[in-house]
Amino acid sequence: MNALSLHKKIENNAGLLIFGILFVSALGGLVQVLPVLFQESLQTASANTMPYSAVELQGRDVYIREGCHVCHSQQIRPLLAEVKRYGPYSQAGEFVYDRPFLWGSKRTGPDLHRIGGKYSDDWHRIHLLDPRSVVENSIMPAYPWLLNRAASAGGDIQKKMSVLVKLGHPYSAEEIENAPAALEGLTEMDVLIAYLQVLGTALPDDTNQKVH
Repeated sequence: MNALSLHKKIENNAGLLIFGILFVSALGGLVQVLPVLFQESLQTASANTMPYSAVELQGRDVYIREGCHVCHSQQIRPLLAEVKRYGPYSQAGEFVYDRPFLWGSKRTGPDLHRIGGKYSDDWHRIHLLDPRSVVENSIMPAYPWLLNRAASAGGDIQKKMSVLVKLGHPYSAEEIENAPAALEGLTEMDVLIAYLQVLGTALPDDTNQKVH
């Protein structure tokens, strides 16, 4: 059977055509995914990157639950305009302890990867309670309920950290044991701000990056 007759047979048979499409798509997917699984730079934390503390980890869960990642990306691309606006571009080693990644692609609001340390805790608190009081044209909603919810409510921080240890996060037994105490007396507002304040602060030692 020559190539032309095989091509005709596939075109005239819906089942073969669907199988062919799925087969080729699967091959393409493997070609993209498999190299990433064995790429060392994606699995090795950069020198200054540390796993999130119990407080930051809890704040990250609040960030995800409230859908902050829907409007804010956490991925600064190596483009001049982005580096000028947001700071040094993101590098793979900074995200080793992010599960799941929150890179995102939609920027209804600004990218937040280098937001850590840019504003004070009080600024963030006011911004979360009344966004337009600090950013006049902001379309971000307010989050007043975060002030009234205990950070430890509705979550088992120790179980979460224990699972992350199995995935390669270097939490010690002491850190896991002390996690509930670290959250005691804190609100969801407090832990969310703690998470925001650590974003992008583990800059690689070489920040003299070339941009396009």
